[in-house]
Amino acid sequence: MTPPRPNRPVYLDNQATTRCDPRVLAAMLPYFSEEYGNPHSAEHVMGHTAESAVETARGHIAALLGADLREIVLTSGATESNNIAIKGAARFAKSMGNERRRIVTLATEHKCVLESVADLAAEGFDPVVLPVQADGLLDPEALRAALAVPTLLVSAMAVNNETGVVQDIPTLAAIAKEAGALFHSDLAQATGKIPLDLTGWKVDLASVSGHKLYGPKGVGALFVRRRPRVRIAPLFSGGGQERGLRSGTLATPLIVGLGEACRLAMAEMAEEAVRIAALRTDLMDRLRAAIPAIAINGSLVARIPGNLNLTFPTATAAGMMAGAPDLCVSTGSACSSAEVEPSYVLKAMGLTDKAAERTLRLGIGRFTSAADIEYAAAALVAAHAGTPAEA
Repeated sequence: MTPPRPNRPVYLDNQATTRCDPRVLAAMLPYFSEEYGNPHSAEHVMGHTAESAVETARGHIAALLGADLREIVLTSGATESNNIAIKGAARFAKSMGNERRRIVTLATEHKCVLESVADLAAEGFDPVVLPVQADGLLDPEALRAALAVPTLLVSAMAVNNETGVVQDIPTLAAIAKEAGALFHSDLAQATGKIPLDLTGWKVDLASVSGHKLYGPKGVGALFVRRRPRVRIAPLFSGGGQERGLRSGTLATPLIVGLGEACRLAMAEMAEEAVRIAALRTDLMDRLRAAIPAIAINGSLVARIPGNLNLTFPTATAAGMMAGAPDLCVSTGSACSSAEVEPSYVLKAMGLTDKAAERTLRLGIGRFTSAADIEYAAAALVAAHAGTPAEA
């Protein structure tokens, strides 16, 4: 039986984006109106106020990452940060006469990482894309073998945006450092979800996105290690803001929002993870009771609490989404949602095209309630029963 229609859509797509926390919005609002000074005009009081707000936010970001605030470069989001990190590190090294050309990444990385690495082939670099295991994890020995050839940079995301699988970044970074390579990690899905310690992990470069942790869209950060100092070339020219790495007037309201989102995550992440994990267990138990043949993709041990990537036994994901229009879920990466091809992440983990077409990503978050989970389970069960089996 179709469950009753909810008062609002039930949102379970928190890997695509998150609701901006009302506390974050409240922190941002004054910097759109009363405190509208340019943070680079620090010679007068309004500029100084904006500059101070930016630096306070920078400190909150650094604290959540386990970094020094002087290592935080503010950007428009993780896509820009990933491009600056990968292309900037490669181009600077080449300009300094470094003969290493190999750049290693994983088959399950976000498109902006895979495309950044691929773009560098036209500049004489050697992209290498490593496979992952069926659980979505990279075998550390596969990375060690790839680094037998002198390598400039390794890029591995901390948490996969489709499966929620958590890579062992400390181990992978240590292997890269032993081989003399720089190590970059896309932290878009990890920040605020799992504890991070970039200083202790020996990561050189890392990328953050505001809208994945209940902050605003259009803002992010790039971690650039100071000791030992990591050098990268900027992607575009300008006034030399952000240590010359990212020119342009800083978006003070958005940066304040990102900082507040990081502050809240620092204070609430541990407790929030327990609550979200319990909701995930409840959802999975309800689905398994009605659809025993349902399958979970990716490691359940190395996984953020809020993610389920599920392959249903008969119905297609598109059919189920059409059958549950008040439930917001997805088939995978929001950046690839317009593509009709099955998820490249799932295919890299060994799923067939047909299995990938029967797969949904469910993302539980801060504002998900027990009632949402109850509705979602009932809606998915009803949609699965009412969707014809694929041919």
